[in-house]
Amino acid sequence: MNSLYRQLNPLPQNNLLSQFLQFKKTFTGNPQEMVQSLLNSGRVTQEQINRYAQQANEIMRQLNGK
Repeated sequence: MNSLYRQLNPLPQNNLLSQFLQFKKTFTGNPQEMVQSLLNSGRVTQEQINRYAQQANEIMRQLNGK
């Protein structure tokens, strides 16, 4: 079981969406630069980035009803 699933699974779907929308409102900065910084510092691996990107794409497909 991956860490993103463990982090998101206990939350009811509407609470998760609410928390995501709040995050989206308050997020500042360049996401690509932040991810690159995490990669450069060794805090995450390219494999982790790929896996999380795949999961994010799947969530987006589900939210868009595709």
